[in-house]
Amino acid sequence: MSLLRDVPLALYVHLPWCVRKCPYCDFNSHAVPGAGLPQEPYVAALLDDLRHAAAQCAGRDIVSVFFGGGTPSLFSPDSVAQVLSGARGLLPFAADAEITLEANPGTLERGRFADYAAAGVNRVSLGAQSFDDEKLEQLGRIHAGREIEAAVEDLRAAGIGNFNLDLMYALPQQTLEEALADVARAVELAPTHLSHYQLTLEPGTPFARRPPPLPDDEAAYDMQLACQEAIAAAGYAQYEVSAYAQPSRRCAHNLNYWQYGDYLGIGAGAHGKITDSAGGSIVRTARARHPAAYLAAAEPAERVVEFREVGADERPFEFALNALRLLEGFSFETFEARTGLARRVLDRPVAEAVARGLLVERAGGGWRPTGLGTRFLNDLQRLFLPE
Repeated sequence: MSLLRDVPLALYVHLPWCVRKCPYCDFNSHAVPGAGLPQEPYVAALLDDLRHAAAQCAGRDIVSVFFGGGTPSLFSPDSVAQVLSGARGLLPFAADAEITLEANPGTLERGRFADYAAAGVNRVSLGAQSFDDEKLEQLGRIHAGREIEAAVEDLRAAGIGNFNLDLMYALPQQTLEEALADVARAVELAPTHLSHYQLTLEPGTPFARRPPPLPDDEAAYDMQLACQEAIAAAGYAQYEVSAYAQPSRRCAHNLNYWQYGDYLGIGAGAHGKITDSAGGSIVRTARARHPAAYLAAAEPAERVVEFREVGADERPFEFALNALRLLEGFSFETFEARTGLARRVLDRPVAEAVARGLLVERAGGGWRPTGLGTRFLNDLQRLFLPE
């Protein structure tokens, strides 16, 4: 079986700087250096990187763009416009391309969203995390709850009605009532999309070295269930482990990841996945992680620190790692089209997952996680590892 030619293509742009790094964060982000944000040289490096990367995807439409970080809203609208203009000059954009900018409410000047919209941004993801000022301080955030509300007002004034709010639960010493209060304040702002996920202690972070007093597992699960009910009652449908959306407002960019689509990744530490349908291969790429190394590259190829083909034995696990995050699971056709493999290669892990009550056949063919499978997702995904 050969790979099909209809694998969607997205573009991820990593902007790795923050005002300061939060103690729970294990992303590739760095505090702004003392000399200031190297905005101009970094944008030039991004465009150089993109010219090199786009050669792998000539003629393919970009279905979505995501400016992630770090704190992308530290970059000016002019910088964002330069990147988007350069990308459009290299690859065609779909007419309905979703273009998302992550933003921190504490880094935004009044009126700036209008300039981002003029640059081409049509969706924003606000890192709210909580509306409780005490909790925000414990998390190391640089904004207060009122700044989230001000940012939403500014978004709407700029004509950007399609926005996501990031919320966390199981925060230090958080009660069930406090978690529900955060959800209530979020839905009052009527975002089109909500991301709601548990605070976890990631290795190598200050929180992992000096753990704060977090709710225990049972209390965290109670928060998850109660918040899920409250979010659903407000009209948001859960479609992924931590993602909820109003009708027709799912995040196209993240859906492309979860459905094992392709993406170009540019910027320090960015990862990519590209399918060569003619050659029947899938290639993964990664850029130099540290911004200094990324900027120091004399040639675009020097920024690429990983370029490897994904073997046929790895693809079922890679696919499951993403697709099983979706509550609707996946179809046989999507598995075959995105991996180039016959559905029978899933027989062993699927049989074991069904026997454990983690997976169930879905209408029309394919598989979706059960409630138990979603709760114990890591256990379900591990079944798809190569023997």
